[in-house]
Amino acid sequence: MSGLDLSCNNLTGEIPHELGMLSSILALNLSHNQLKGPIPKSFSNLSQIESLDLSYNKLSGEIPPEFIELNFLEVFSVAHNNISGRVPDMKAQFGTFGESSYEDNPFLCGLMLKRICNTSIEPPYSPPKSSKESETKWYDIDRVVFFASFAASYMMILLGIVTILYINPYWRQRWFNFIEECIYSCYYFASDTYSKLLAYLYN
Repeated sequence: MSGLDLSCNNLTGEIPHELGMLSSILALNLSHNQLKGPIPKSFSNLSQIESLDLSYNKLSGEIPPEFIELNFLEVFSVAHNNISGRVPDMKAQFGTFGESSYEDNPFLCGLMLKRICNTSIEPPYSPPKSSKESETKWYDIDRVVFFASFAASYMMILLGIVTILYINPYWRQRWFNFIEECIYSCYYFASDTYSKLLAYLYN
């Protein structure tokens, strides 16, 4: 087969990668259709091809860099598509193709198109944490530290009091007297309040 012309047939869908098995084909024209998807990498196997026209479609993705190995390619066009990325290096046959081969592909870049390709890799975007979230985490951490410190201090004071009362009989006696006075005071206060309350209710 010397050539295959399927142009202007309103073809849809993706280009079958099996077309790349036609290694002896000389010309392939798929222009003026509704084809979409990437250009098959298998087209780099069309070692004898001289003309490859994929213009006026809805193709996307990049031009396979392996295409520079198509040494007999004289006509090449991907114009009027949605191709992106870098145009092939201007080597071998691709050094002979002009800007018209790539026109109307706004996301294509390279020296041929006078559009600089951005080679820098930006880190993935991570939204900044809100101040409210940061304050909440800070508050949670401080709360844990506060309660831990409070519990440790309470245990140290309690152990200190118990140790003093155990070692020193004088302070132990004073402590028991203090507790006894507190109990009596609370009892008399409650009893007196209760008596006054009853007297108020019955009068």
